[in-house]
Amino acid sequence: MRGDDTQQSGMFSALSPETRVPVTHPLRPIRHYVDTVLAALSPQPEKLYAHKGRPSVAPEKLLSALLLQVRYSLRSERLLMEELPTNLLFRRLVGLDLDAPVWDVTVFTKNRDRVLAGAVASAFFEQVLAQAKAHRLPSDEHFTVDGTLIEAWAGQKSFKLKTDAAPMPPPDDPGNPSVDFRGERRTNATHASTTDPEARLYKKAAGQEVKLCFLWHVLMENRRGLVVNAMVTPATGTAEREAAVALLDARPTTQRITLGG
Repeated sequence: MRGDDTQQSGMFSALSPETRVPVTHPLRPIRHYVDTVLAALSPQPEKLYAHKGRPSVAPEKLLSALLLQVRYSLRSERLLMEELPTNLLFRRLVGLDLDAPVWDVTVFTKNRDRVLAGAVASAFFEQVLAQAKAHRLPSDEHFTVDGTLIEAWAGQKSFKLKTDAAPMPPPDDPGNPSVDFRGERRTNATHASTTDPEARLYKKAAGQEVKLCFLWHVLMENRRGLVVNAMVTPATGTAEREAAVALLDARPTTQRITLGG
């Protein structure tokens, strides 16, 4: 017998986000480790907030939301705030009830800046690494350094001459003017982005598109493939070698270390 295509939605539900997430979902053990780390970090963010006034975004929920953004490659915090109201899996990891409102994206961004300025995110990473060390998971002598490009939030039209004294014609569109780059030699020595001056024009291999970007370097131990350190540098031809030395120098050890790139 064919069922009816009823469109009436239920007004009440007796199921919680906890029961809707499968038992075998990989976010469940991640949530367990995150809760352990956040419990240890709870006293540290206290000094970043005033003791009076309207309650802000809890730093525990903020860090959990940022972890989701990285885990699922959400390209912006605005997109993250659009996913949270309807995604039960995200709500479960962040710790939001079904009826709990989601924060405004500007409020979330301002609180994120506060947490990053207070080095809480770095302490979060160190606590996760400490859990791995307590279980004797990472290696202390065999490492690999790898780098990847992080595209800057700056367009090619913002990459202009550092000293541009020539008069510019009025744009055809003030918001997004047309620019002809044909025949123009553009280098990091002579040009800079007006939107993100620290970004560099760079490509990792021949035949690839040149983009305004940064380089993100990760130091991994070779036993389990765990990340033990990371840093972001300007995109230059020697950044990977310099980052490898800096990441290894940050490890207090006197024994012999092998490094692969």
